[in-house]
Amino acid sequence: MGLKAGIVGLPNVGKSTLFNALTASKAEAANYPFCTIDPNVGVVTVPDDRLGEISKFVKPQNQVPTVIEFVDIAGIVKGASQGEGLGNKFLSNIRETDAIVHVVRCFVDPNVIHVAGTVDPMRDIDIINTELMLADLDSVEKRFKKIEKLAAKDPKLKNEFNITKKLFDALKDGKPARTVDVLEEEVQIMYEMHLLTAKPTLYVCNVSEDEFLAGKSAMADLVSERAKSERNLSLQICSQMEAEISQLEPSERGEFLNSMGIKEPGLNRLIREAYSLLNLITYFTAGEKEVRAWTIRKGTKAPGAAGVIHTDFERGFIRAETYHYEDLLNFKSESAVKEAGKYRSEGKDYVVSDGDIMLFRFNV
Repeated sequence: MGLKAGIVGLPNVGKSTLFNALTASKAEAANYPFCTIDPNVGVVTVPDDRLGEISKFVKPQNQVPTVIEFVDIAGIVKGASQGEGLGNKFLSNIRETDAIVHVVRCFVDPNVIHVAGTVDPMRDIDIINTELMLADLDSVEKRFKKIEKLAAKDPKLKNEFNITKKLFDALKDGKPARTVDVLEEEVQIMYEMHLLTAKPTLYVCNVSEDEFLAGKSAMADLVSERAKSERNLSLQICSQMEAEISQLEPSERGEFLNSMGIKEPGLNRLIREAYSLLNLITYFTAGEKEVRAWTIRKGTKAPGAAGVIHTDFERGFIRAETYHYEDLLNFKSESAVKEAGKYRSEGKDYVVSDGDIMLFRFNV
């Protein structure tokens, strides 16, 4: 299970530059709208120092990190929900993602044109969010009119009618789908609607290099407050600087970062924030062949975690032998972990923790 995040924003806010830095790929980054017409897709690894630390003690032949898929979606403009620009196509691309990375321009540069003529992060956010909301309202309204007639004759459609009506009422009032209270029996129905405003959002404030290094940006602060009010996340990044860092040889990156007084590339934090946006966690399998990171949702029980490796593991699950990453750090080997009584045998009801190192026993 991986995370597929769509990178969105107005034209010329730094989306494709950010995508290029993330994936070190060749998406065209040009100073004019709609230079990205088909979504570019890149798979990047999730930075996790624990993989290397586990390998120091296990000494595997190979290390396999977990990954995130990023989709660079062309710039959305006002009127996109009615097909302005290439709106309908772009909005459909966003529906296929699990989360939204919304890049907001928080820098002033007369050499980089802005589609609206001036730099105003709050206005830009409103434009994008309004277009997403209008697109959702259109699809929910059509569904509501249909289900309203059918539900009158079929009691089995009660749950679908209820959640559709709640969503329709909220969107009419200008509220995103994520603000609606959803009952347990309605969750799957809502998920299948693939609503744009139901997706968790990470606002990425694209600031100037000077402001990024100083850690101060008045415009980014406004975006941060906006994100908090929506129960979303935000962070600051300088896309141009990250793109330059990504072009350096790995051996040169550390020296460059040190010279700038930076601990790690901002992209590492972006990837981790995007990873946690959907409440994803990582567990590990460790052996002589490989140490590998696996992605699951927080709250997943042991059989479900086993199923990420192979459906047979889940179907024939017997038990999970597990200990935690911190135990390995403390005791230096699996045998020492066992001697300390930290090695456990867990059953079907065990909820996997972030950092668990697991061996599954199964029978098919």
